[in-house]
Amino acid sequence: MKAKQIIGIGLVGLMLFSIAYVGCKSDPKPPISKPGHENKPTKQEVTAPVFAEDSAYAFVAKQVQFGPRVPNSSSHVQCGDWMVNTMKSFGATVIEQKADLKAFDGTILHSRNIIASFAPENPQRILLCAHWDTRPFGDKDPDKTKWNKPIDGANDGASGVGVLMEMARQFKTKAPSIGVDIIFFDTEDYGTPEFNQDKGPDVLNTDFITSWCLGSQYFVKNPHVRPYNPRFGILLDMVGGADAMFNKEKYSAEVASDVINLVWGTAAKLGYQEYFYDEEVEGVIDDHVMLNRGGLRVIDIIDTRPQPVAMGLGGYKFGGYHHTHKDNLQIIDKNTLKAVGQTLMQIIYNQ
Repeated sequence: MKAKQIIGIGLVGLMLFSIAYVGCKSDPKPPISKPGHENKPTKQEVTAPVFAEDSAYAFVAKQVQFGPRVPNSSSHVQCGDWMVNTMKSFGATVIEQKADLKAFDGTILHSRNIIASFAPENPQRILLCAHWDTRPFGDKDPDKTKWNKPIDGANDGASGVGVLMEMARQFKTKAPSIGVDIIFFDTEDYGTPEFNQDKGPDVLNTDFITSWCLGSQYFVKNPHVRPYNPRFGILLDMVGGADAMFNKEKYSAEVASDVINLVWGTAAKLGYQEYFYDEEVEGVIDDHVMLNRGGLRVIDIIDTRPQPVAMGLGGYKFGGYHHTHKDNLQIIDKNTLKAVGQTLMQIIYNQ
């Protein structure tokens, strides 16, 4: 995931985001029952199928086995082909969005969004997404000789994909009642490196911000169906770390506080409070920001470590693996994959 930065409270206006977010109204009070007009019974919550963390881990390991999935590389092509074929084998209708997108340095990247739809005929839909490309730079590695070497991206990329692929495998066995679109965004992590002195990570620089998340920016302009209006969306990023902390990210809370409450509340009911923390942290530039700019309501489940700041919301940092060559299979914990996957399964099967 990109060199996500702590964005000041005043940044939202500077980012030129034109979408007007409509605040969620509180639920109306239930009507009083009258004779002959009894209230409908509350929908009983169902227990979702068991999420198999071993299978999710295997999907993560398979991606890493291909090597860094950097656009324009053979590993990228081979992994993408495998993902497409695997999702088709799970019964999904798969659309590939291929486009040549320009990186911050002028490099033309052969990008490939992979869209896997379950029950595409169902107008009621949920969006689940993650990025599948990996960082071409290890620009946070303590060893400067590795800054220009691509990383494995076991957590930053492969973990979110692994969770969603396991969910897709479960959908083949027992289909949820709602339609689901699983989108693997490409060219998310090719943003301006931190060692680039001319175009450094200035968080007030719109060019820096938009150098990330190229695949989701393309999707917003070119949705696979029109109109595309899922109930809500959930983005997964870095969801496999052994000591992961999922805090409530500011931009998510601004556009979809109800979805934040649904996810964190479901995780608590399932006993996963040790991963999902009830703390709000500053905004993260990630695919959900670009999707929300396009009028969708998408939250981000992302590993953030709270850090105090002088004013406003708590800041954050990422784990020590972030954009380094420590981001390999050794840091992936099946228990974290389970916590995220089972929480999402419970939500999807109760829509």
